[in-house]
Amino acid sequence: MGSEVVIVPILFGVIFAIAYLYFSTRNKERLALIEKGADASIFTRGKQNAAPFWKVLILNLSLLLMGIGIAIFVASIMVNTMGVYEEVAYPGTIFLLAGVGLMVGFNMTKKLDKED
Repeated sequence: MGSEVVIVPILFGVIFAIAYLYFSTRNKERLALIEKGADASIFTRGKQNAAPFWKVLILNLSLLLMGIGIAIFVASIMVNTMGVYEEVAYPGTIFLLAGVGLMVGFNMTKKLDKED
C-alpha cells in the first residue's frame, strides 16, 4: 500500500541523476578542451544548417497524432465490418500507424534539414 509513495521520489531521483550526469560530463569535456587549447566551437559545428528544434517537434508531434487518429478510425472500421476483436484491433493499428507517422516525420525532417 505504501509502494505508491516510494515510486514518485525514485522517478524524480532517476530523472535528476540522468540530468546531472549529462551536464557534468559535458562540462568536464569542455574544460578538458579548454585546458588543451582546443576550440570549443566543435560542439556547435554542424548545427548551423539544421532545422529549428520547434519545427521538427511540431512536425513529428502532428504526424504522430494524425497517425493515432487515423489508427482509431481504421480500427473502428475493422471492428464493425470485419469482426476483429477490439482488444486486437485498437492497440495493433494505433502502434502500427503511430510508427508509420513517426517514420514519415523522420523522413520529412531529413528533407527539411536539406532545404535549410
